[in-house]
Amino acid sequence: MQEMKPLNIHSYLPHNEIEKLLEGVEYIMMASPSLIKDAHPIHFTIILNTSDPIPEEIKPLILEKFSQEHRITAASHILSNLERVAFAMTPQETPMPRHLIDDAEANTIPWKLLHIIDFLGDSDEFQEAKDGLSGWSYSYN
Repeated sequence: MQEMKPLNIHSYLPHNEIEKLLEGVEYIMMASPSLIKDAHPIHFTIILNTSDPIPEEIKPLILEKFSQEHRITAASHILSNLERVAFAMTPQETPMPRHLIDDAEANTIPWKLLHIIDFLGDSDEFQEAKDGLSGWSYSYN
């Protein structure tokens, strides 16, 4: 496995730029190496471009759809909620979505409430994450 090096965050998008960035975005898919020993090897985060509550009975169906599309197997440690998401400017071409958990940090960084599906899993389509790299991609309507 390659050594993981954190991306340097230069700044965060302000609220108006977050809104502009998300125009036409359906979802954002992130994959990174799992940090939990003896668990599934990939940490997935799917950020749906909605602040609307999703009914509990629909949440597993959404995860199932993404799992089928990306050949993700054996999901565990699943979180599916509205959460705070900031967008960091890094050396990468597109802003990096960042789930803000810490209240103090969320008070200092612009963010938007979006629906996150966060879980551990496995997929042959994300070998880079198994090799120690992280990445994200934006999917547009």
